[in-house]
Amino acid sequence: MGDSTLRELVYGKGAHVDPVACVEDISAEMAARSVANYPHSIWQIVEHMNYWMDYELAKIAGENPHYPDKAIESWPVNPSPAAESRAADSQWQATTRRFTDMLARLAQLAESDGAVLEKKIQDAGSPQAPRESTVHAMLWQIAAHNSYHAGQIALLRRQFGDWPPERGGDTW
Repeated sequence: MGDSTLRELVYGKGAHVDPVACVEDISAEMAARSVANYPHSIWQIVEHMNYWMDYELAKIAGENPHYPDKAIESWPVNPSPAAESRAADSQWQATTRRFTDMLARLAQLAESDGAVLEKKIQDAGSPQAPRESTVHAMLWQIAAHNSYHAGQIALLRRQFGDWPPERGGDTW
């Protein structure tokens, strides 16, 4: 029996916005837009979430991925990876597909039995502050991280006059 609350939070239940709904209905052009005095586009935020989900899933799988030396290394440099619109559309679709695929993997892990969820993961923190964690704790951490950034995406979409998403979202 897994953690059904955690599984729901992966997909933004309750007070948390649905991260898939935040990105599934926007164009590559909108995903690459920026706002004055804000450092990241929606595309960069999604790629940043992808970076950390990939990192955490690799740690859970027993791999030892490189931990970035500086936080900025987990962020793409450009608002979008392609200047040409057709390439941008294809790359944005690949980014969002990767995003939804990793969310599904996190949700599946959240439904795992207690033995999987309580599995110990060594060196779960940064190399400067390594710590032991559990799969369960790591999943909660990434769900919180994603919720934070999904809120940023919702705010950017409001700035662009494109909120709520097609599947709905809080507007108050």
